[in-house]
Amino acid sequence: MLIKKITIAFLALFIFKSLHAQEAEQELSVIPKPAEITKKEGNFLLTESAYILAKTDHSRKSADIFNNFLLKLHGFTLPVSALEQDRPSISLSVLPEKNETDESYHLEVNQDNITISGSEKGIFYGLQTSLQLINKIDGTCLIPAVSIKDKPAFDYRGIMLDVGRHFFEVAEIKKMIDLMAYFKFNKMHWHLTEDQGWRLEIKKYPKLTEIGAWRDSTIIGQYWDYDPFIYDGQKHGGYYTQEEAKEIVRYASDRMITVIPEIELPGHSSAALAAYPEFGSFKMDGHEPKDGKPLTGSVMAMNEKGEPYDNDLNTTVPGFWGVHPNIYGAKEETFKFLEDVLTEVMEIFPSEYIHIGGDEAPKDHWKTSSISQDLIKKENLNDEHELQSYFITRIETFLNENGRKLIGWDEILEGGLAPNATVMSWRGEKGGIAAARMNHDVIMTPNSHMYFDHYQAEDKSTEPLAIGGFLPLDKVYDYSPRPEALTPEQQNHILGVQANLWTEYIATNHKLEYHLFPRALALAEVAWTEKLQKDYLEFTSHRLPKRLAELAQLQVFYRVPEAKVSFSTDDQSGRKLVTIQPLVKDSKVYFTVDGHKADQTANLYTGTFPAPIVGPEQDSLTLRYIVITPDGRSSNEFSISIPK
Repeated sequence: MLIKKITIAFLALFIFKSLHAQEAEQELSVIPKPAEITKKEGNFLLTESAYILAKTDHSRKSADIFNNFLLKLHGFTLPVSALEQDRPSISLSVLPEKNETDESYHLEVNQDNITISGSEKGIFYGLQTSLQLINKIDGTCLIPAVSIKDKPAFDYRGIMLDVGRHFFEVAEIKKMIDLMAYFKFNKMHWHLTEDQGWRLEIKKYPKLTEIGAWRDSTIIGQYWDYDPFIYDGQKHGGYYTQEEAKEIVRYASDRMITVIPEIELPGHSSAALAAYPEFGSFKMDGHEPKDGKPLTGSVMAMNEKGEPYDNDLNTTVPGFWGVHPNIYGAKEETFKFLEDVLTEVMEIFPSEYIHIGGDEAPKDHWKTSSISQDLIKKENLNDEHELQSYFITRIETFLNENGRKLIGWDEILEGGLAPNATVMSWRGEKGGIAAARMNHDVIMTPNSHMYFDHYQAEDKSTEPLAIGGFLPLDKVYDYSPRPEALTPEQQNHILGVQANLWTEYIATNHKLEYHLFPRALALAEVAWTEKLQKDYLEFTSHRLPKRLAELAQLQVFYRVPEAKVSFSTDDQSGRKLVTIQPLVKDSKVYFTVDGHKADQTANLYTGTFPAPIVGPEQDSLTLRYIVITPDGRSSNEFSISIPK
């Protein structure tokens, strides 16, 4: 009897381990997809009895960040030690021969231990991969035994956050940085100044935040919804002190993310010029300040028609979107002002790059300014486009003298490109291709594929208000940052790729997360994984679902994506069969096929079902459905035509 009991217990344990091994084997759902994965036998059992072996300050910081996520996702942490111990471990091995810019890593998972080797950056990324490999089965955390050798396809993997149109709190930015790091992004482009708000404390020019950081009111609805505009009557603004900005830089740096600041010039400068109008260029000759007496903000603040803002709004920082005519004056006082500002910016941000904007700079005020026209003649420039090039080159020279490099939007190509500038190509790929052919470095961020403020569904009535466009998940995923029009040598100038989150219509953190996720996960794979290894069907069906469940655990307000809907034909009856597979595991689906609204009073999907029979003269039916996630989140209503 005892032998029989032992045999049964052993058999039960064997079956338990075998089932768990099979389940864990199926769950190598890492995003972004690693370069090389070799599966092995068994699993590493991750419990609180294990520890992290970390012998350097950097690796201990990385271990602490790993523990923060482990606690949020699985409810426990691991002790961190610099001393080897006789128990299961995650060993972090810093390889001194690895260059500090090397982001590759080697991850070995065995039944008894895990080893991650590489540079400090590589170790950090190996830890993120380890977190994503964890499979929680019946309360047990298992990491499948694997060997992973991984490295990024691109050195620059970025997301831009516009805080000029709407201000976001430090805690909200840190949450975004946490998520960026988890998916191996390494650049946060911080768009700090705009027509509608200046967001960074500059001690030499306090009015930039006293005046420029605040607008009295903001338009409601879409830009063209109301004529004239209707304003909400609510003061909006805020700014980051230099200490807060430094804190964000440090926080990001610990997570291997470089923060690149953007100070817009010469256009998108209305907020700055509302505070210091003397540095502007004015609509008509004779409007420049005389005898050192600056004009007031109310004189220079103009609307989209070049007219003064309505006095009844009592505002100088504009509260509506679009391209504004105000522009910095091309004069020595302005260059001194900008150099002073950039000096303080460089003291806060150690980034190799400083972004200066350079986009959408209307030249009308330069055309009618005697100061600007005199400078054009003095420097033998042909027109105002070359004046902008002169302006940008002056700023680039200053940055280069201080050991920094300039990045600008692709308009900086107009009138001649500054000698060492890096171009962000946003108006399609044309500007990036031209710059690469001129041997300039390029970051691809075309609005067609990388503007995350765009709608995520063709039926805009089902989506929150957005600026326009249509950028679904698959379009992001399918993007390739290396244009085939370039030679291999020219393609080497493509440093990487970036998504842009413009926030004219993104006023809350929930909405920011809605626009960012899950599209950022597709972008992570564009930026990290080589093109030939990408597979959208495998991405959405195998790896994305688990990551979406994690986002829910992390309290991220992601957009619940469309389900995978497929149609087949019943061999016997010839009727169409409908299958709906939500991407979020254990979600419920409610649907209708009669053209009426789908909500939680509609049919609950329980499996493949036959579609109603439609006569040859009748229109196709429309399947409408919603997805309800396990945590109660509802998707938008989706619709798809059922083929006859």
